[in-house]
Amino acid sequence: MLKLWHVLFCQMAISITYHFVKANVCLRGQDISAKVRENSPPGAFVANLSIAKDPGANSIRLCLTGDNADWFYLEEKSIRLNTSISRVLDREVQGPVLIAALTCYEDDTIQREYRITVEILNENDNAPAFAERTAQPFDVSEMTAVNAAVFTVHARDADNDPVVFAIDTSSADASFFRIDRPKSGKVVLAKPLDYETKTRLQFVIYAVEANTKERHNSTAVIRVNVLDGDDQYPQFQPCTPLSQEETPPICTSPVYTVNISEKEQDSILHFSPGPIHAEDGDRGLMTPLVYTILSGADSGMFRIDNGTGEVALTRRVQSRLLTPDLRLRIMASQRDDPKKYAVATALVRVLAENRFPPRFNRTAYRGYVTENSGPAALVNSHGDQLLVVRAEDPDFEDGVNPKLQYSLSPQPNSTGLYHVTQEGLVIARANRLHAPEKHLLQVLATDQESGEVVNASIYIEVLQKDQPVPQSPFGEGRLFGMGDVGVDVGVAGGL
Repeated sequence: MLKLWHVLFCQMAISITYHFVKANVCLRGQDISAKVRENSPPGAFVANLSIAKDPGANSIRLCLTGDNADWFYLEEKSIRLNTSISRVLDREVQGPVLIAALTCYEDDTIQREYRITVEILNENDNAPAFAERTAQPFDVSEMTAVNAAVFTVHARDADNDPVVFAIDTSSADASFFRIDRPKSGKVVLAKPLDYETKTRLQFVIYAVEANTKERHNSTAVIRVNVLDGDDQYPQFQPCTPLSQEETPPICTSPVYTVNISEKEQDSILHFSPGPIHAEDGDRGLMTPLVYTILSGADSGMFRIDNGTGEVALTRRVQSRLLTPDLRLRIMASQRDDPKKYAVATALVRVLAENRFPPRFNRTAYRGYVTENSGPAALVNSHGDQLLVVRAEDPDFEDGVNPKLQYSLSPQPNSTGLYHVTQEGLVIARANRLHAPEKHLLQVLATDQESGEVVNASIYIEVLQKDQPVPQSPFGEGRLFGMGDVGVDVGVAGGL
């Protein structure tokens, strides 16, 4: 008797009743060889049964066994495909051949086993697939020559169809690359790269079946990191571009300036518009630089730190009259390539020692101007004398500091009505003035070398036509008393 587990092992069977006349029916079959297309629908015909159907007295039972037997079932005289919507026969998954066995039983005793071999016919049901490494960013140096192969993309078609590659020309950065040969997947640089302009590129590439009517295809987004190459020279900072249209910008080196006194020595110089500093034009490399004084060091009067660019004054200037200023030519060169360098100028101005601030010869001035006397009229002092504001500097023997600059501090009641010249003369727009206005101004004297600022007040009264200018300052207090000035300034401000 056949054991129960052996009976259950038979995955699908049909029972056929025969009546033997001369021979055992199980012995009349043969091995089955068939073909079926992948993706065939459920119940598709595979092959006819190989057992002859002579009538007999005994009953036989047919059963499908083997590793791939679950892909088939028996239906009357044929073998059918056992698939479903969720379980599709796929040659790329199951392989090219399915192997099972047809076992014939008589009275629960195995009489014969026949081999079933079914070839799965391929269909073009797969698009090319890019290799995983194609999705990774590629690194390309900006120094790469045009027409050089920069990387290779890979794709495979599961149906073993040949694949060709093409770049989507509508991609943003497609113009930088081209395909060398369609089947090779080699990508060639079509035009120069520039790290200073663009550090990342992106485009789309197609993988297409070459010899099929379906022309299945897939796409991959290719990302390229542009690596910085040593193609730029050092640039002194701040960098002033010659043109906003240049990419990368072409810079002009700044002129660094600093003021020193005659007696100054053994000190670090603090330049403007900033410290002497240069940077490698290749921002991705930032190669270390070396600083050198090419000219103007005056036999060691100035010393520069080769690594930082800091300049020090080692000894004093003997005479500012003989040497009012000194010019240094400073070079910044790459440590690994001295042929790449930039040069800037450092201007050192020698000033007299500043011991005293400038001061006005008066704390307050009084002036007069006649209304409607023209678009520009000089303001007079008493006695029809010109009003001259003047500041003296005790650091100079004659008290005249040529670096003093005069200006008027804006006041609400006089904006745009008055102007002071560098000689100290006050000019009024008399055609915009009306008697009896009174204006309070503040004049500033700024030392352009030391930066010191002093101020004084100017009280101006607008006179009517033919009204004489007072001959002396006596008796004018009532005109410029604090109460009167406040009221008159308020009135003028309102006007």
